[in-house]
Amino acid sequence: MTYVVTESCINCKHTDCVDVCPVDCFVEGANFLLNAQAAKAWPPIIEKKHAPVDADHWAQIKDKRTLLELA
Repeated sequence: MTYVVTESCINCKHTDCVDVCPVDCFVEGANFLLNAQAAKAWPPIIEKKHAPVDADHWAQIKDKRTLLELA
């Protein structure tokens, strides 16, 4: 199955995609995984982690791009 990390993933950080990635291409930022602009500075993530406790709440929120933390 292909996983696509999009704006809807901001503040959710479900890491199912990390477990199945054959090339360890995901990196972890403060509230998001795999952003092309920040990927050079963020640490790689190679194991699945528990999602934040409020991930289900954030999964219902639309238009979250302004919430992306690049630092």
